[in-house]
Order: sequence, then structure tokens, then C-alpha cells
Amino acid sequence: MSTVIQSPVKSKSEHLAVWERVMGVRLFTAAEYQQMAEFGIIGEDERVELIEGRILQMAAKNVNHAIATKRAIRWFTRTLGDRVILGAQDPILLNDFSEPEPDIVLAAPPDDRYLENHPTPKDIFLVLEIAESSLAYDREVKCPLFAQNDIIQFCLLNLHNRELEDYREPEPGGYRTKQTYGENESFNLVAFPKVSVKVKDLLPPVKAATKRRKK
Repeated sequence: MSTVIQSPVKSKSEHLAVWERVMGVRLFTAAEYQQMAEFGIIGEDERVELIEGRILQMAAKNVNHAIATKRAIRWFTRTLGDRVILGAQDPILLNDFSEPEPDIVLAAPPDDRYLENHPTPKDIFLVLEIAESSLAYDREVKCPLFAQNDIIQFCLLNLHNRELEDYREPEPGGYRTKQTYGENESFNLVAFPKVSVKVKDLLPPVKAATKRRKK
């Protein structure tokens, strides 16, 4: 009689974590990652980012994501003007092992402040990620990472539910506060408390589904 021994590890990510503990893993520093880009090992058009020493593929952008990104760029540019440097899917340097490329970053001016390095947490007013298929990844991986590195405000625009999650008060264990706003509600910016942002202004418009009746 044979006995089947089932592993207590269930998910793919848990299997990977066990494998890394047993076999070890080669982590890349941000400096090494930047050198790979400079030498063409990582192409300019490759959608990857460095997260805790690992080079990860970024989710593909669908039409809704692209529209929401354009609307956010337009809104923040029109409203904040020269008070911020706006980055759209540009790198930020969180620490020696993490260089993500958020959808929207509001950083302190002037732009010549970043001639030698990407914006770091002390420069950043807001990180906004726009998510549909990447919602779990942005919430469970990136959100704690931003908190651990003192990003003062992280917002997650949930295209599926048409709402925005607003995270504030970063601590090593995560953000202390989270508030969710529906599309007809507004939220303010930590760095600019008098600036009110309506969630609907960042979301892609809803298609009017009209059907013609057959005569």
C-alpha cells in the first residue's frame, strides 16, 4: 500500500519561496539593473521593473488603462502645473534593490534635481497605480513596498470596481490608514491638502451601450 505525501505548500508563489530558501537566488541591485539597461541587456521597450532584487515583467496595458493614464496626466498637469514633476511610467528609486515604474508619480521640482538619479522617496509626493488585471499584485506586493520605503501617499485606481484606494501614514509593516472612494467621491493629496481630486476625473468614461431597435 502506497502513501501519498502531500506538500503543505499550495500556491506557486509559496513553492518559489521554498525553492529560493533551499537553493538561494541571485538578486540584482538597482545599480546593476541600470547598467543592464545602459548596455542594452534590457531593451528600452521591455516592460520590466526591479522589485526587491528581482526583474519582473509588468502587466500589459489595455485600452482602459491607457485612457486612465492619459486622463490622470492631463488632470494633474492642469491642476498642479509647475508645483510638481510628473512622471508617467518612469522609474523611481525606492532603495538599493527596488526600482519600480509606477503609472503616475508626482515628485518635487525642479527637473534638474533628477539629472543624476531617479526620484527617491524623499522627493515623492504621490504614487498612483492604475490596475485591472494587476490589482492583486499592486495591492499585495507594491503597496507594502511603498509603505516600507516611506512613500507618503499611495493611491490604487481600481478600474474594475471604478473606485480608488487611498493609502497613507507609511510604516515598516504597511500603511496605517486606507480609505476607498467611489467614482463620484473626491479625495485630497497629502502634499497639497487643498487640492481635491474627483475619482471620476481619473477613470475612463463609461461607454453608452445603446442598441437600435429593429423596425
